[in-house]
Amino acid sequence: MFKIVTENTCDLSLEWLRAHDVGLLYLSTIVGDAVYNAENPLDNKDFYRMLKEGAKPSTSQVNVDEAKKWFEEHINDTDQFLYIGFASGLSGTVNSVTVAVSELKEKYPDKQIEIVDTQAASASEGLLVVRAVQMRDEGKSFEEVTAWVREYSPKACTLFTVDDLMDLWRGGRVKKSSAIVGNLAGIKPILYLDDSGKIQTAEKIRGRKKALSTLVEYLEVLGEEYRDENEQMLVIAHGDAEEDAEYVKKEVEEKLGYKNFMITNVGPIIGTHTGASLVVLAFFGKDRHR
Repeated sequence: MFKIVTENTCDLSLEWLRAHDVGLLYLSTIVGDAVYNAENPLDNKDFYRMLKEGAKPSTSQVNVDEAKKWFEEHINDTDQFLYIGFASGLSGTVNSVTVAVSELKEKYPDKQIEIVDTQAASASEGLLVVRAVQMRDEGKSFEEVTAWVREYSPKACTLFTVDDLMDLWRGGRVKKSSAIVGNLAGIKPILYLDDSGKIQTAEKIRGRKKALSTLVEYLEVLGEEYRDENEQMLVIAHGDAEEDAEYVKKEVEEKLGYKNFMITNVGPIIGTHTGASLVVLAFFGKDRHR
């Protein structure tokens, strides 16, 4: 059986990833003098506690040597690897993996390593991984699953919102003055990843509940054409906002009738740039925004 590989930016639980034999490369989180990675993991609850206490974390992409090391350590696991990668519009990790793999192919010419730059992140990257695993476990071939991931990556919609605009300021996404004014006005942005993996603002909503409901409206407008795929799984991710994630799930169930969900916790890499109030809804759609 071929091996599916991704990064910790997919925001799927380690338990799920291990249970489904998914390989994982780690982008690093830096808090003060501490570096958290595969050898020194940072628990999500500890991370958000640190944020609440005033920590100012940063992140670091996987470099070429780290990518080569991972594949060298796992090269005998299988003859075929499918790498489902974090948006190159947000990180250089996919580029590092691409360089590493090009070098490794000279040393291991009999190994097949396919790389897909999904231009997705968090719940949408996780959604692609979940469906790829399902297809593999159903007996689909390496070539079939790879082709599916390439076809559906541009259709993986990442719609998200935050309650506190200061979270986006701390993550370097907005100016401090804009965050302060927006918070005073009760503005909650609806954000998305565009086709090049860049964060864009779709619209600005007043009020948290309205913003969460607007995520569901995007699913209704963009996702109906891919109803069959979305029936397989919708992924909702949150920083430290479980009640809000459950609210989105309930809205989707009651308004649109979907029943198959995975709710996940956003880890330190994405959380560094979006904060604890992040809620993400990922699904397949005809476009990444309306």
